[in-house]
Amino acid sequence: MSRIDLHTHTHFSDGSESPTALVELAHQQDVSILAVTDHDTTEGLPEAMEAAQHLPVEIIPGIELSTEFQGRETHMLGYFIDLADPEFQTRLEQLRTTRVDRLHHILDRLHTLHVEVSLAEVEHVAGSGTIGRPHIAQILIEKGYVKGMKEAFDRFLGVRGAAYVRRMVPEAAEIMTWITDAGGIPILAHPYWEGLGADKTMASCQALVDQGLQGLEVFYGTFSARQISINLNLARKFDLLMTGGSDFHGALKPDISVGTGRGSLRVPPKLIDHLRQAAGR
Repeated sequence: MSRIDLHTHTHFSDGSESPTALVELAHQQDVSILAVTDHDTTEGLPEAMEAAQHLPVEIIPGIELSTEFQGRETHMLGYFIDLADPEFQTRLEQLRTTRVDRLHHILDRLHTLHVEVSLAEVEHVAGSGTIGRPHIAQILIEKGYVKGMKEAFDRFLGVRGAAYVRRMVPEAAEIMTWITDAGGIPILAHPYWEGLGADKTMASCQALVDQGLQGLEVFYGTFSARQISINLNLARKFDLLMTGGSDFHGALKPDISVGTGRGSLRVPPKLIDHLRQAAGR
């Protein structure tokens, strides 16, 4: 049975695989519908679409954008975006500058902790991709400061890490407008409501819907059955679209596979029909 994966990354952001390699790997994993959703860039999509012409894999043009919502960094997925929209590309370029600003601040904090990582090293690891914290983590691992990605984020780069720097990004309402202006469908990525309580969760979801949210990533590569159930109920209550994906990054998250996540991911085929209808496809 073929699979659907609507959340994957290439080396154009913080994944390890080229778009061509990702498409080929998806085919090997029986994925017939694949969304490439790199962070803050669409640069990998033309190559992915070209690679898919030679395989029975449909590419949905997507993206993952960082936003601010209720004081927390939140990620928004956009599907069926128009890659040629010049205003959208200008906005993406502006958003990428916030990553560079944050990078400088993180490197300064690491230096005060006697952890030496240079800008040149990060740029080398990132290559042509959009720079992200996983690239810094990779250097920390290579230099022996930490043993793995989890420790890098727990000790230094995560919200509670010693070198964490909050990224200044647009509010969720603005990012959703960017996506819809580019002809896309805004979907809340890996919705995480833990710690809010039932009433606050409901209110938060309502606020996002009021601002233009059209769906939730209900089926996610690392979600527990309980997390899926919570988001499934929210999607039904607010009549939202549902999507799902592995959040594949390749070597940077080696326990997550295309199409299956940590092994149990299964995205219902009917969800893609609803997504296409909403996008007018």
